[in-house]
Amino acid sequence: MAVLTVSQLNFYIKSLMDNDDNLKMVYLKGEISNYTDHYRTGHLYMSLKDEKSAVKAVMFAGNASRLRFRPEEGMNVIVRGYVSVYSVTGQYQLYIEDMQPDGIGSLTIAFEQLKKKLTAEGLFDSEHKKALPEYPKRIGVITSPTGAAVQDICRILARRYPIGEIILCPVLVQGENAAKQLTEAVRRFCRLKCADVIIIGRGGGSIEDLWAFNDEALARAIYECDIPIVSGVGHETDFTICDFAADVRASTPSAAAELVSPEEGELSGNILYYKQQLNTLMQSKLIKEKSRLDSITSAKVLQNPREYVRTKQIGLDMLTNAMSAAFKEYIAGCRQEFISLSSKLETLSPLKVLARGYTVVTKEKSVISSINDVYMGDRISVKFSDGTAECTVNERKVLHEKN
Repeated sequence: MAVLTVSQLNFYIKSLMDNDDNLKMVYLKGEISNYTDHYRTGHLYMSLKDEKSAVKAVMFAGNASRLRFRPEEGMNVIVRGYVSVYSVTGQYQLYIEDMQPDGIGSLTIAFEQLKKKLTAEGLFDSEHKKALPEYPKRIGVITSPTGAAVQDICRILARRYPIGEIILCPVLVQGENAAKQLTEAVRRFCRLKCADVIIIGRGGGSIEDLWAFNDEALARAIYECDIPIVSGVGHETDFTICDFAADVRASTPSAAAELVSPEEGELSGNILYYKQQLNTLMQSKLIKEKSRLDSITSAKVLQNPREYVRTKQIGLDMLTNAMSAAFKEYIAGCRQEFISLSSKLETLSPLKVLARGYTVVTKEKSVISSINDVYMGDRISVKFSDGTAECTVNERKVLHEKN
């Protein structure tokens, strides 16, 4: 009996499974567990289980890239694929080619997943919403050039707000390239600053028809745009990611056109109201200024200028006399204070002391206050009240010797 290697055994079992028609296309439903998203290769690894059993499964990147939703741990799914053996480990597993949620559609799950992600990032927060301009000069419109939506928008704007300039950016609103064109249109408006407000939308349809408006890149472009954006996608019951990201959501494209445009009749009424208010304010201002002018012209200075000047002259004379009297009184006080201080200074003057018979003796311009500063033969100056004598010391007598 032949002895097989492990590789031969695994290869044999693999060939049996690969040639079994019942295993070439298998539809299986179960709950995802042990889910791993290999972000570098794009491959998805998981197990599918029910109440009693589990089977290993893998979905390669090429098939995984076509999924409309993101598989998650614990999600119930229905898959299509084939069964084979991974010969390296001898593990048989399911190779998934397609996957759909069990119960809820894949688009619905994808919508909720993206909504949850962007909500967590703050893209839908109200503090980021921009106010719509009251009287926009240019209104940007991003929609299909051939659909009913663009006709409704143009008709309503022409009726309600004919002075507004419509700038149409034609795009696909359905199909494979629609999301990319919508995103680029938003970015182009933002880059060129060629509109004061933007309407983006299309008419109603199924979730598949509206799917381009559930694109993540489009939501981020709307969030980053400096121009206020109104989303009018589908009917009132339709909601898209675009609606949540926009500054204002309108139930329909027609409603979006009404939101961005003031009604012409309302404008006329406002203009008439402001005209009346302006006339009233002007009349009130004229009456007030006329009364002020009458009050000024009735003043004495204009009725009798000479009398007014004479009165002012009398007042000026009175102020001059008062100032002169105050100045004289101030000078007299200063003179009296000067005399008093001079008297005190004169009392303390050394000349007064000299007049009483005292003298001041200096040697070499320094005052001598002690006999010890004078020696025989010194030349000294003796200052009297009425003159000075130059003397020579011929004799000195010390009364008290210094210790």
